[in-house]
Amino acid sequence: MKKIEEVVDALHIEDLRNEIHPSFFDENDEYDMLIIRLPVVGKTLSVESMGFVYTADNSYLYNKAEQKFEAYNNRFEGPYKLIDGVLNRLLKAFVNYQDTVAGMGELLYAKNMTGDFMTNWLKLKHDISRIEHILLRTSSTMDEFINYYEDMEGFPMNNYIDLHEHMERTMRSASLQLSKLDDLYSFYTVRTNEKMNKMIYILTIISAIFLPLNLLVGFFGMNTSGLPFTTGSDGSLNAVVLMSLLFVLTSVVLLLWNKKIE
Repeated sequence: MKKIEEVVDALHIEDLRNEIHPSFFDENDEYDMLIIRLPVVGKTLSVESMGFVYTADNSYLYNKAEQKFEAYNNRFEGPYKLIDGVLNRLLKAFVNYQDTVAGMGELLYAKNMTGDFMTNWLKLKHDISRIEHILLRTSSTMDEFINYYEDMEGFPMNNYIDLHEHMERTMRSASLQLSKLDDLYSFYTVRTNEKMNKMIYILTIISAIFLPLNLLVGFFGMNTSGLPFTTGSDGSLNAVVLMSLLFVLTSVVLLLWNKKIE
């Protein structure tokens, strides 16, 4: 009887060695190959690619660290348990993403969001988008695998359907969180634009008030003869009174204009 290393094609061995190979199912005469790629949530988001080979009477996990095949005692149970363990950890870890998105929303709506909103938003958007993208391919591969083996005797259909359902659930949750992030970004943008508009409005009002005063100061600052208030001892006082009257007049005009707009 041939060893499994002699049965598997060399190109497939290279695929199994690939640490980040996309999910893939391939049917062959002597064996079938299943590669499942799943997100792993730790301090940073990473991926784990697990490669399995199914023969007529057994299944094997390819150990990337030792670059060898490890046989399972049960053809379908061994791969199921390994994939299920990684998926369960992903489901538990994804709750943190959901809580983080919800927390950002609460802070934003309560107007307590700090200045690092965009940094956190971009990180969440990147991680969750990546999880959704990976699971989209993995779910499709698992569906293909189930359809191929569903009529085979001894195939634990319910177990693998459960794996597929977990992938679909996490993917749907990722899509929902991405939608929430888009809503938060829209709300954040609107609020930021409102602040900017208020600042521009205030600056416009200040400019409108002081522009006539600047023109007046510039006029009296000209080094020419015949300027008003240049004779007599009350010239400076008269200039100050004139600027004060101009300031009040401009402010009243702007106030009436603002009320008319409102």
